[in-house]
Amino acid sequence: MRILLVEDDPMIGEAISVALKDAAYAVDWVKDGATANNTLEYGEHQAVLLDLGLPKRDGLEVLRRLRQAGNSVPVIVITARDGVEDRIKGLDLGADDYLVKPFDVHEMLARLRAIIRRHGGQAAPMLSNGIISLDPATREVRRGNVAERLSAREFALLHALLLQPGRIFTRTELEERIYGWNEEVESNAVDFLIHGVRKKLGADTIKNVRGAGWMVEKS
Repeated sequence: MRILLVEDDPMIGEAISVALKDAAYAVDWVKDGATANNTLEYGEHQAVLLDLGLPKRDGLEVLRRLRQAGNSVPVIVITARDGVEDRIKGLDLGADDYLVKPFDVHEMLARLRAIIRRHGGQAAPMLSNGIISLDPATREVRRGNVAERLSAREFALLHALLLQPGRIFTRTELEERIYGWNEEVESNAVDFLIHGVRKKLGADTIKNVRGAGWMVEKS
């Protein structure tokens, strides 16, 4: 999953970036509100972590413009503003969740998993297509009696597919969910990851639709 982090404090931004990458997310980090809105026009991200006290454009204005444009990407507001009125305003403008600094990164990751899951139409903490089950909290995947731990990028790929079983993803769409801006993507990177998942779980785990892309079956 690819996350946009909007945070102008370098120490906080670096700490959050590291935590996200350790949890197998691809992270793009911008440091002002105007850049955030421009970036979000491209629709490459599956969730946003949004600070409020930003240069060039306040986080609440970023959120207002985002929702007015019809963009439904999940947003967690992360801010030092702990007043009830600020929280209410953020939620009423379209935020999906709210975290007051300082916060525990494990709570942030849990909330992020929850909003991504809900946005993908999944209520249960485990993602499953009835054949394989993936636990986003542990990165463990099960098929029958077989349990495997995936690499960070194998997890990101399978997570994207299992959020929308039955949907065909193109190579570009999968690359956008696995890699951030500054990460070099080799031409056969997706094929390599799919091979790794199939080796662990079976050749029919991920289906290739010739000329279109890849999918996991929908039960």
